[in-house]
Amino acid sequence: MASVKQIQVTFDCAEPERVARFWCEVLGYVVPPPPEGFATWDDFGRTLPPEQRGAWSACVDPSGVGPRLYFQRVPEGKVVKNRVHLDVRVGTGLVGDERVAALEAECARLVALGGVRVRLLPADDDNESCLLMQDVEGNEFCLD
Repeated sequence: MASVKQIQVTFDCAEPERVARFWCEVLGYVVPPPPEGFATWDDFGRTLPPEQRGAWSACVDPSGVGPRLYFQRVPEGKVVKNRVHLDVRVGTGLVGDERVAALEAECARLVALGGVRVRLLPADDDNESCLLMQDVEGNEFCLD
């Protein structure tokens, strides 16, 4: 059996390009180049039927290490908690007040981009503090 070499994380959303731009900023990712033969994604989009224009977007880790994120337009809105979410690791190796300060600083940056702060989950006997947030369409993620 072949081993998996790469994964892609897919998000259902209403506005794929908007959500992709948010996650590019969060993670330092970039929009991949347009298909060969097209100068821009807009040029490529004009070749698609109207109902397919803007139906998806993606972002990739410029170093090639992290997974590709794919955003696809779906007609229904988000109604329940995510079954899978991303943990954005900004406090690795930090504890106590120093960790919370790093989480809060990153939270402030992401709120300025359209993210929403939900609540701080304080440290307990098993886990360090993390901060629950939502992206621009309400998908939960953690600053960890």
